[in-house]
Amino acid sequence: MAALTVVGVTWHPILSATEVERAHWVMIDSLDHQYGDVQLRRTVDGLRYRAEYRGRLIGWGLTLADTCSRIHQAYLDSHGPKGGAYTSAEDWERWPQSTRT
Repeated sequence: MAALTVVGVTWHPILSATEVERAHWVMIDSLDHQYGDVQLRRTVDGLRYRAEYRGRLIGWGLTLADTCSRIHQAYLDSHGPKGGAYTSAEDWERWPQSTRT
């Protein structure tokens, strides 16, 4: 995920991470809910960042920025229907009336 630049200000998912103790970051959404957890761990391959999204391990990263990006992408993917746009009337009918626009 690339950084987002708006009017000269650059935002990156790493800015959602708050270090709560040494080598441990949590990612907080706009409603102050934790959605990600990053921990720096020593492995047989060297130092790695452990990425968790909502309590589930989703992978390991080499840098804090890349690990935060991976977690943030999982957060974004959790919004909305899976599988892309509606391709048929049957797809449309599967979703509750309250979610249709």
